[in-house]
Amino acid sequence: MRANYLFTSESVAEGHPDKVCDRISDEIVDLVYREAAKTGVDPWGVRIACETLATTNRVVIAGEVRLPPSLMKKDKNGKDVINPAKFKTAARKAIREIGYEQDGFHWKTAKIDVLLHSQSADIAQGVDNAADKQGDEGAGDQGIMFGYACRETADLMPAPIYYSHRILHLLAAARKKGEGDAGKLGPDAKSQVTVRYVDGQPKEVASIVLSTQHLDESWDSAKVRAVVEPYIREALHDIEIAADCNWYINPTGKFVIGGPDGDAGLTGRKIIVDTYGGAAPHGGGAFSGKDTTKVDRSAAYVARYLAKNVVAAGLADRCTIQLSYAIGVAQPLSIYVDLHETGKISEDEVEAAIRKTIDLSPSGIRRHLDLNKPIYAKTSAYGHFGRKAGRDGSFSWERLDLVKPLKDALKTA
Repeated sequence: MRANYLFTSESVAEGHPDKVCDRISDEIVDLVYREAAKTGVDPWGVRIACETLATTNRVVIAGEVRLPPSLMKKDKNGKDVINPAKFKTAARKAIREIGYEQDGFHWKTAKIDVLLHSQSADIAQGVDNAADKQGDEGAGDQGIMFGYACRETADLMPAPIYYSHRILHLLAAARKKGEGDAGKLGPDAKSQVTVRYVDGQPKEVASIVLSTQHLDESWDSAKVRAVVEPYIREALHDIEIAADCNWYINPTGKFVIGGPDGDAGLTGRKIIVDTYGGAAPHGGGAFSGKDTTKVDRSAAYVARYLAKNVVAAGLADRCTIQLSYAIGVAQPLSIYVDLHETGKISEDEVEAAIRKTIDLSPSGIRRHLDLNKPIYAKTSAYGHFGRKAGRDGSFSWERLDLVKPLKDALKTA
């Protein structure tokens, strides 16, 4: 482990084109779970893998689904087909809440195509038939997933991504409240924070990059900095800003045309923003638009949950956990723990304690974290990790209720 170094992470705001798509995809996941609950359909049977494309005044929603009857209709031949109406409404609601009312991308006028179709029978059998044979759902796909936690912030997240998210979250809140000139900022923005580490700990911020859309065409970089700097300093209030910190605020100058009108967006293109800002590995799979039979999502959540509880239990100062799955197989093929030479016990002991403490099949994860709920739209911006667990069941993977069971499992080893 290096002692002294610089490390940088970026975040993007909810109005970034890719994040607009993540939000729409997750609004649709929530819609399907809500409709299932309203109509008495078993939420365990929900299946959705939804991708969104957004460009100038155009949104395309595609993917595979297994839907409650309330989201279906009869075509002219009497065949059940997907009813696009509620999906379009969910997309418009998302665009409106993000704040897009510009000529090139407006929640009222954007053309929305819904190209969802039924889930592949070949994929379905990997999940459903496995449940018949094993007593638990099989994983919806193969893959590797990582979880990470460290002691750099109160939320046990790496400092650079934590502060990058925080800057944009504060600016978005100020924009939506209409606070002074911050109310003239646009929804599209990107941040980047470089942290200087000394003796392995975050010491100070060495550089700050922020590019934010603004609606007043007369603004230049100096004006934008005057508007955003108080919010940046508030976001960084618990870490020192270096005396020689480099500030790059709208370094190209004017940024009026933003969002999908300025650049096309796609679901799942900001996976490092969604996780640990590059401070830990990512398995490669995106989260947004997927129900939690997809281990890309559910296993990444439980891996974070495990790593966070390991660190919170005082077993290590840093923890990386990898899980691997095969389609149609319920239990993970492997569990790998790396305590980065900060462990109070061995990695082998932690791995054994994890196996004793929690069922890591997809259905076991969904039960333990109570994931069959409409809780996903709020995960689509500002990171899936390092958030506060909500009363509605959102961010349940951020709870610290596994600390005692892990310690108890170690005592009986």
